[in-house]
Amino acid sequence: MKKVLVGCAVPLLLLLGVVAAAFAPVLTAGAAATGSVSVSGVPEEYRPWVLRAADDCHDPALTPALLAAQLFEESGFRADARSPAGAEGPAQFMPGTWATWGRDDDRSGTASPFEIGDAVMAQGRLMCSLLGHAAASGIADDPRRLALAGYNAGWGAVEANRGVPPYGETQRYVLDIMGNLGRFQGAGPFSEITGYGVGPDAARRAATQLGVPYSYGGGSPAGPSRGHCDGDGGYLDGRCLADTTVGWDCSALVQYAYWPARQLPRTAAEQYSATADHPVAQAELRVGDLLFWRHGGDGHVYHVALYIGDGLMVSASKTGDVVKKAPVTDMPASDFVGATRP
Repeated sequence: MKKVLVGCAVPLLLLLGVVAAAFAPVLTAGAAATGSVSVSGVPEEYRPWVLRAADDCHDPALTPALLAAQLFEESGFRADARSPAGAEGPAQFMPGTWATWGRDDDRSGTASPFEIGDAVMAQGRLMCSLLGHAAASGIADDPRRLALAGYNAGWGAVEANRGVPPYGETQRYVLDIMGNLGRFQGAGPFSEITGYGVGPDAARRAATQLGVPYSYGGGSPAGPSRGHCDGDGGYLDGRCLADTTVGWDCSALVQYAYWPARQLPRTAAEQYSATADHPVAQAELRVGDLLFWRHGGDGHVYHVALYIGDGLMVSASKTGDVVKKAPVTDMPASDFVGATRP
């Protein structure tokens, strides 16, 4: 019996960043770089530390924008902030928590929660650890939300409630920070998503999921969810990650982005079949158009992504990675099927 692929398991060979000559007409010179993630709206004295703290974490979900939005919520970037409960500094560490995570990162001779470098680096270490707990917990929620809840209420409270605890302060804390991500997200090497209508709206909705983990078989119109492992994907280094990872595969992300304006089917192959009667030439690509790839150009459709302009796409491509903006040239020209407009 032929196996129906759910998701976008991409063989290593397809992830080598082959330059796709077919997309040369729409790829700008700057779009080929995927370099560092930037941040905006952050006081200059915080900027290098926010970037360094994010870079030091192995988990790509810990972005500079997430750390910046959290600092804004905690203290409004006030280094001398103190709370009535005894929390101190811009990242609002309680003394006991600081004793675990605080270090003399700025080499001043002391480790202080009031020193920006020390505080932000400690914040990054704690958030990185909490994201690890969230990923391993199997709780069906965005790991970033769970980590933020753990920072505010303690990881024990998150585990006890199997999600963000029902505390008014914690729920507001998580909601505010997630809502402010866009405020601090720098453009980096990528263009802004522009335009109005169903396509651009879908692209912007997909972009709200940047940094969420890839999960083979995960996701639905309701949001990210745990996936599953089978003979086609979900494994990394022989270990099944999908069944404990809350996230997206490529076609679920596309389905979510367009829902409910366009109620696309679930898999990449089904989405291609459903939209193939509206093909788009490469020179006429618009924001929100769907891009499809299949093995050898005539096999099973294995990947779909949303075009966002300037030769870029929002894509969820492989186990161990996250939803990200990437050049269309990350996928091989020989496997490109074509583009469609839902």
